Amino acid sequence: MGTPDFAARILQKLASWPHGDIVAVYTQPDRPAGRGHKLTPSPVKQLAQELALQVLQPVNFRQADDIQTLAAFEPDLLIVAAYGLILPQAVIDIPRIAPLNVHASLLPRYRGAAPIQRAIMENWQPGAQTGVSIMRMVKELDAGPVYVCASLSIEEHTAGSLHDALSDLGAESLITVLEDIRAGVAIASPQDENSVSYAAKMQKSDGLVLDWDRPAAAVHAQIRAVTPWPGARAVFFFNGQATPLELTLLPGKPLVSAGTGSPGQVFYNDGHLYVACSDGWYVLGAVKLQGRKFIQTSEFVNGYLRLSAHGLCGSAIPPPEN
Repeated sequence: MGTPDFAARILQKLASWPHGDIVAVYTQPDRPAGRGHKLTPSPVKQLAQELALQVLQPVNFRQADDIQTLAAFEPDLLIVAAYGLILPQAVIDIPRIAPLNVHASLLPRYRGAAPIQRAIMENWQPGAQTGVSIMRMVKELDAGPVYVCASLSIEEHTAGSLHDALSDLGAESLITVLEDIRAGVAIASPQDENSVSYAAKMQKSDGLVLDWDRPAAAVHAQIRAVTPWPGARAVFFFNGQATPLELTLLPGKPLVSAGTGSPGQVFYNDGHLYVACSDGWYVLGAVKLQGRKFIQTSEFVNGYLRLSAHGLCGSAIPPPEN
């Protein structure tokens, strides 16, 4: 059971496991996508069809017929990864051996909808880690006992690159648990309820960079956490520009230094734009005006701002009112 790319990568690995058969694949109904709002199958459905697997797409499991259809397969295991639906107890109780879930965090940390993004955004210190957990499902959200946790360094990952790395790690970890179940040695340990945290669903507002009075590494983490979605945005008040400009930002790099300007001040030097943070500078990466393509800051500075002299050229926070 799964819907997005994260689940499709796990399905691909599961399909190559030689010790079990996939009797059916469940995914969410086709959704409108693109400019034409054409109904589009999920990545899981597309892969399942390529693999000639039976696909079912119930809207939810509130109808008894949908539960009965699933039960009729008499599955030994129910394997769930980013399905996007909360399963009722009647579904969780169906598999003979266990209902398993692949979750993209080191449980009990970051239960909930956006564990990948929140892990990056909130763990910007050197050496921070996240990972995947294979757990036995219970009715409560991401609260079941855990068979295995596998760790991964966050480093310079964006949400996009970490998503791919964790899905691959999750697939490998799932196979490990399946082999342990076959051998009769799989043990699921209860989660520590005193260490629980939740990863709230990402909103478009999470991408708006407002607070530059933070360490540059924390700003960098926010930008990476919302790349590619919902995208990082910041409003700039450039000298000589009549109106503020909202730019979409790709990750740049933090530059810690002994001296800095006031947080939010923007400096131009050698084709680069630097924004002052609490402990140094954040060097902007590629930027994009609304409706345009991403360009390097040197191209933006030369072609749009037409700056020639180095130095203070604006602010990323509203200037004080006179």
